[in-house]
Amino acid sequence: MLRLSARLGLMPEAFWRLSLKEWRMLTRGDEATPMSRADLKALAQRWPDDRAVRLDRESRRVRSDGEGGG
Repeated sequence: MLRLSARLGLMPEAFWRLSLKEWRMLTRGDEATPMSRADLKALAQRWPDDRAVRLDRESRRVRSDGEGGG
């Protein structure tokens, strides 16, 4: 397991913090299904990054002010 984690690029501290469930998710290979666009959107809404939040706020402000275009 340690050798595989090194090949995956995990630092030892990260390896030891993994739960068994996380380890299985990392190593189960082709069984994982790709994330759908809807899943990605839901994830982005739940956990927005700072830039996305800032851009969304700016676009709302521009629309409400009637400004915009370019």
